[in-house]
Amino acid sequence: MRATVIHAPGDIRVENLPEPKILAPTDAIIRTVAACVCGSDLWDYRGINPVAQPTPIGHEYVGVVEETGSEVKDIKSGQFVIGSFFASDNTCPICRSGYQTSCPHKEFVGGCQAEYIRVPLADGTLVALDGQPDDTFVPSLLALSDVMGTGWYAAVAAEVKSGSTVVVVGDGVVGLSGVIAARELGAERIIAMSRHASRQRLATGFGATDIAAERGEEGVARIKELTGGIGADSVLECVGTQESMRQAVHATRPGGNVGFVGVPHDVAIDGQELFFSHVALRGGPAPVRRFLPDLVERVLNGRIEPGKVFDLTLPLDEAAEGYRAMDERRAVKTLLRP
Repeated sequence: MRATVIHAPGDIRVENLPEPKILAPTDAIIRTVAACVCGSDLWDYRGINPVAQPTPIGHEYVGVVEETGSEVKDIKSGQFVIGSFFASDNTCPICRSGYQTSCPHKEFVGGCQAEYIRVPLADGTLVALDGQPDDTFVPSLLALSDVMGTGWYAAVAAEVKSGSTVVVVGDGVVGLSGVIAARELGAERIIAMSRHASRQRLATGFGATDIAAERGEEGVARIKELTGGIGADSVLECVGTQESMRQAVHATRPGGNVGFVGVPHDVAIDGQELFFSHVALRGGPAPVRRFLPDLVERVLNGRIEPGKVFDLTLPLDEAAEGYRAMDERRAVKTLLRP
């Protein structure tokens, strides 16, 4: 089968690899209908995360079940499915509390920019649709496998409520998805922090009421100006750098909440500063599986269209160009068709 492999920073190749096989009785094999390049894949592509050896890459997927293990009961061959980037049993106490990405049996689902993938713990990980969706829904359904679910978790973790004021730090696809989530959860005011015109347009289309182009301390000052000197009720931190986290905490009002979902890179928080800020933090790897049934319904009934973040669609064989386009900011997000 054809699959995308990262060999070194900047070195993406599409190669012939063996098709995955059932390794455990709880596995499923999926024929990939669509995959994509994630902003977090660029950490490896840019050499920020080490690449020690050639590694299949990608963790976002939708597809059709080809085969299931002997203990898979709910997921059937022929179903169109979406799953999270972490497999989980969805039955343990941690999963039942809504934190499937901390399941004690979790497994990372990688190598998804490929024609076929193996998904462990299929019954707990995958959500099947009733029938085959129209192809027009595929981009939005694909977005649910990570970025939309992650943006939704950021909003939930930040306790976005009806009538609240929300700031979104980061104009990547997770931040843009966070704008959708904040709108759906009833925020009255949504301030998207972005300095890129194409992303500002997407944010506004998704429901942002204000755009703030400033960053760092200037960005904090701008948020204070827009909120009468108080700060936001909820801030979604969707980047994962020291500057973005500091900006998020300082833009939050006393008693407000930060939901942080950007994978932290060299982020340190001053305990005393946090203590006196009265700001609450919650984040981590998004438990996408918790939100999938609700988000699938919202996509299929037309309430949300997160697939608009895909502004470049390529065949799988051109995955390297998809990475280059995102790295050079010629594309917001690349969809790959095997």
